[in-house]
Amino acid sequence: MSGILNGIKVLDLTRVIAGPLCTQTLADMGATVYKIERPGEGDDTRRMGPFLRDPQDGTDSNDSALYLAYNRNKQSITLDISTPEGAQLARELAAQCDVVVENYKVGSLARYQLDYESIRELRPDIVYCSVTGFGQDGPYANRPAYDFILQGMAGVMSTCGQPDGEPGGGPMRTAIPITDVVTGLYAAIGILGALFHRLRTGEGQYLDAAMLDASLALNGHLALGYLMSGKVAARAGNTNPIASPSEVFDCVDGSLIVAAGNNGQFEALCRVLHCETLLEDARFRTNALRVANRSALRAELAPRIVGRSREALLAELNDASVPGGPINSIAEVFDDPQARHRELALTLAHSRGVDVPSLRSPLRFSRTPVTHRAPPMLGEHTARVLGEEFGIDAQRLAQLRERGVV
Repeated sequence: MSGILNGIKVLDLTRVIAGPLCTQTLADMGATVYKIERPGEGDDTRRMGPFLRDPQDGTDSNDSALYLAYNRNKQSITLDISTPEGAQLARELAAQCDVVVENYKVGSLARYQLDYESIRELRPDIVYCSVTGFGQDGPYANRPAYDFILQGMAGVMSTCGQPDGEPGGGPMRTAIPITDVVTGLYAAIGILGALFHRLRTGEGQYLDAAMLDASLALNGHLALGYLMSGKVAARAGNTNPIASPSEVFDCVDGSLIVAAGNNGQFEALCRVLHCETLLEDARFRTNALRVANRSALRAELAPRIVGRSREALLAELNDASVPGGPINSIAEVFDDPQARHRELALTLAHSRGVDVPSLRSPLRFSRTPVTHRAPPMLGEHTARVLGEEFGIDAQRLAQLRERGVV
């Protein structure tokens, strides 16, 4: 059974996270993705640990957790596009592809004739996506950008963390590179839309995917709320600013989240905690009132929760249809019965001769399921692809290797 994008070829000129996540998503759906990497070095993330151990000598390989996380189902080709021969090979490969994705500094690929206009001359219906920090134009277009910087600049950090004046108060970044991730996902969605447009019209097009745009969109209702009211959203820590009680409570053996977002759930919570008298309290009769009187409500609920067993209380909440859940460590997530049932942790055969851990793609298609293949070793597919796509024989390939072109 083939994937949805079976037959679609993608030239992947990206590195680190946002671009590679985009192309991995396309690869998961069946596209053939040729990942171009610099000979001897590869993607920057190959040098960011922890690393996969080489089964031969036990040393660290250049397959890191970061690289393995965002390069599943791809083919690695080592090619130095800064050389005339390397750039020419990349252009020839692009001419045979349906999609090009790159995340180089604005304008820098033009010197190698690998920019959109150059590739469009070779392949008029190409779908070409540039992933950058700030877009192709404007005062910041040439600035370098990293996830941490965009979390700050796009407002994401300003709404994360404890409120000012509380212990540990101040802006807080997310541990995952959230602005990279959301940019990569939007880029993949955009490419799918452009491919559908091409299917209907025969026209290719250019996509300008900026981390700033995607990160600001990530703020969603918080950003729109400012545009509507002029009020800046304040940090609320682990409390939900639009519902109450919807926050973290301590139990005798750990913490849990309670999220009673409507009157029915609040009534059920009060029955579980044997505090039905709160239902008659005028301060707590509606969600809006409970939000306005959050501190008073917490003062009533916290003493009734702190002495309870987390597992037992969660079971009671579940039986009463009150949303609640634990705050799991990553280890606890993988041990969770539902995560185990969904088989979210995979083991894939790697070409190094070892099995490597992987995460299951969240894409679940009934007719075209995702096939999971381990990310490639650096340059693993160079000889095969250059031989099949360009007819390069072993002797010429050896010469290219000697000159550092591949």
